[in-house]
Amino acid sequence: MIHYSCFASHTFAGDCLSPSLLFQIHPSSGVPIYRQLMDQVRTLVATGRLPADSMLPSVRQVADELQVNHMTVSKAWSLLEREGVIERVRGQGMKILPPGASGGNVRERLSQLNPHLQQLAAHAYQLRLTPEQVLTALKPLLQEPSDG
Repeated sequence: MIHYSCFASHTFAGDCLSPSLLFQIHPSSGVPIYRQLMDQVRTLVATGRLPADSMLPSVRQVADELQVNHMTVSKAWSLLEREGVIERVRGQGMKILPPGASGGNVRERLSQLNPHLQQLAAHAYQLRLTPEQVLTALKPLLQEPSDG
């Protein structure tokens, strides 16, 4: 049995989560595994489950527990670092950056969000929701996560 420690001074709702609880990999989805990891990190950051200054699990922890190649996880972490979502902290690993600290311009960041918005729009259409209803539901989710 592998023991996973908490990923820094910040924990997630008081829990120490293992990579398999943070990430779900779907090998048959057609989406490269490194992209799945990147998308999930972005989502966890956006929803506050990975708060600023918390540490990502190590490449080795994620790769071993999810049974994927270490280079795949390393590629995901490197690309997220290049995007400004995370930063390398010498001797500690990869730290989540605050939302305003992310690199790139607004247009670039919005282009990264576009596939998710298309999925949301398609699902809202299937549910016969109006744009106003979707925006009303979405606005509270876009607020910065509170500390308490």
